[in-house]
Amino acid sequence: MRPTKPHSINDLIKRVDNIAGLTLGQLANEYNFKTPDDLLREKGWTGQLIEYVLGATAGSKPLPDFEDLGIELKTLPISYKGKPLETTFVSVTPLMNVTGMTWHTSSVRKKLNHVLWLPILSERDIAPFDRTIGSGFLWQPTFEQDALLQRDWEEQMELIALGRVDEISGHLGDAMQIRPKAAHSKIVTDAIGPNGQIIKTLPRGFYLKTSFTGEILKQQFQL
Repeated sequence: MRPTKPHSINDLIKRVDNIAGLTLGQLANEYNFKTPDDLLREKGWTGQLIEYVLGATAGSKPLPDFEDLGIELKTLPISYKGKPLETTFVSVTPLMNVTGMTWHTSSVRKKLNHVLWLPILSERDIAPFDRTIGSGFLWQPTFEQDALLQRDWEEQMELIALGRVDEISGHLGDAMQIRPKAAHSKIVTDAIGPNGQIIKTLPRGFYLKTSFTGEILKQQFQL
């Protein structure tokens, strides 16, 4: 039977505590969740499994995963030393009609307003199904973190508005970067070009840098 959505934050945290210490394989077996043969090709499977087990409802809608609670779920692959192994996708970057957009009403800020982080021990030498789920925790950005994210968002969105999307690289931003998000280079979308004309470019996404998520882990676990 599909798990119901959590009715309160306490209910959600209980579920998170119940799965800590299990491997992804054990969790999938317990819930008869379909498992792919090759997780390298199914990068989103871990997130889908955790969303299913915890009763997330948003699916692909641009809303927090637990809509009623206003909480976004983020799985975070970590190393043996407790450091993030990869950047964290937040949301798709708008490339058209960006004039008048503000940080306070942006999808990034809505997603990061209240996050349930779920660290998963994911070193390369651990088979995907043997990866262990850590202790999940709730996080909200501090005033300083919010200001840092806002600065990164505004700086990079200004380049998009000015038709300079192709100047944006992963080096920009202290906490958050914009980079291509597409399965392959044949997928393109509309964007504003240098002279205000419409150009074709790769879709982009906002990603939290590992230095930023590493600080969140340090704060939580006093690493």
